[in-house]
Amino acid sequence: MNIGNKIRELREEKGMEQLELALRVDISQSKMNKIETGYQKRIEPEILVDISNVLGATTDYLLGKSSHPSLKEEDMDDPEFVDFVNDVRRWYKESPKDREEDLQRLRRIFEAYKNDE
Repeated sequence: MNIGNKIRELREEKGMEQLELALRVDISQSKMNKIETGYQKRIEPEILVDISNVLGATTDYLLGKSSHPSLKEEDMDDPEFVDFVNDVRRWYKESPKDREEDLQRLRRIFEAYKNDE
């Protein structure tokens, strides 16, 4: 998957329109469209960093150097941590719309984290 596809996928996962991302990165929608479609091959480093910050992903992920959007290379050395992060992501995507149940699950994760310290 190329960088433009990754940006579009992350943007859509966040429910963000292309114009909103462009405005938050301070570039035109036309330029954002060119980045996402791959028409613009070179992306200025500061724009890439801004996009990654807005989307909550690492630049390594966007550049294809990591397979996890928000995990740094040193995090990937701990398979249990990677599994935990993937479980939390899966739970978040599959979570029911009932806020009370969401809060109870978050409370259990928080308590497990707190007890482990």
